[in-house]
Amino acid sequence: MLHVDMDAFYASVEVHDDPSLAGRALIVGGDGPRGVVASCSYEARRYGVRSAMPSSQARRLCPHAVFRPGRYERYEEVSRAIHAVFHRYTPLVEGIALDEAFLDVTGAERLFGPGPAIAGRLRDEVCRETGLRCSVGVAPSKFLAKLASEAAKPRAGRDGVRPGPGVVVVAPGEELAFLRPLPVEALWGVGPATAARLRGVGITTVGRLGDTPLAVLESVAGRAHGRHLHDLARAVDPRPVEPDRATKSIGHEETYVTDRYDRDGLHVEIVRMADAVAARLRRAGLAARTVQLKLRSGDFTTRTRARTVARPLRDGPGIAAVAGELFEREELDGGVRLLGVSVSSLEAAADAEQLELGFGDDDTPRREAAAGAVDAIRARFGEQAVGPGSLVRDGTLRVGRPHDNRWAPVDTASPPALPSSRPGAKL
Repeated sequence: MLHVDMDAFYASVEVHDDPSLAGRALIVGGDGPRGVVASCSYEARRYGVRSAMPSSQARRLCPHAVFRPGRYERYEEVSRAIHAVFHRYTPLVEGIALDEAFLDVTGAERLFGPGPAIAGRLRDEVCRETGLRCSVGVAPSKFLAKLASEAAKPRAGRDGVRPGPGVVVVAPGEELAFLRPLPVEALWGVGPATAARLRGVGITTVGRLGDTPLAVLESVAGRAHGRHLHDLARAVDPRPVEPDRATKSIGHEETYVTDRYDRDGLHVEIVRMADAVAARLRRAGLAARTVQLKLRSGDFTTRTRARTVARPLRDGPGIAAVAGELFEREELDGGVRLLGVSVSSLEAAADAEQLELGFGDDDTPRREAAAGAVDAIRARFGEQAVGPGSLVRDGTLRVGRPHDNRWAPVDTASPPALPSSRPGAKL
């Protein structure tokens, strides 16, 4: 198994496209009180900046940092080029994110040599064709390969940036020698809370974890989680690389510059998010049975509400109607810092279709036809060519895209709430 992880991916793309940023403390993400760091250069990491950190904290740690807002479409473009290199070596590629993937190269050894040789060749090709560097872990399992790729990465400290080896190999028979010295936090599933519980009983390293009786781990971490950690500590990870992992959910959420209390304006936001989610569902050939609404208040209290419907949904008005009903039941006393709409319980759209007798007043066929027409128009003329009328402001249609508001909050200004803006309105 190989795990390939690009080094500071978003930041590296920005440096590649603008060489004047080379060697500087660069932060990609939202530059504002509610922005989030998406990626940062190793020069910024020297000061303690890391991904997912609030941008305000990152600026305090590294006041001289250069901020870039991020260009998700560009990162997707580069990611496609990187994954094309992966597929030259094996069809068994499991993409985890734009910048990392697992590869099973067992069947490629006759053509390209052993795993470590493939890792070196792949790394050279990615660098030659994209100008970016990656770190590769080679191991008998996915879990170990990911840990090995982390060990292969550059390291940033107060004394500077030290290059990593680029490729780290955990050979068969050497699994425990590699694992046992690592801190328990290195294991998948060990977050701060679990680590604190483990350390509370004297378990600080993976070796100590592996030596601990299973019954003790189950009492500390729970039966299923304790068994999972016990297996990992003994290098037991039978999971295969899954090239075609099923999508489990599709969602869209946004954080706002200031807390919002305008119920009608937030209804419009639900329409916009539902429209974006539905478009992605249809592109994936899926339909959803469960709609979930997510609200985060100004005090960071997060509420999620969900409803499962009898007939699978794949159109914006249908999803917005369910999410809107959930929203109507919520109080807005604490304001809305974040709003999100997502769908789950997904199935193939063809499987979701059932023969109907043709009676009744169900408008699902008409909504499906309208959604198909919208898809065709957007495919030809662009995303902003057509959409719900309630999303028009100053002559511009505000459609939602997957990368909108990914790292920076959006302006609270909303289009006026028109009569058709309520969820479930016809296009």
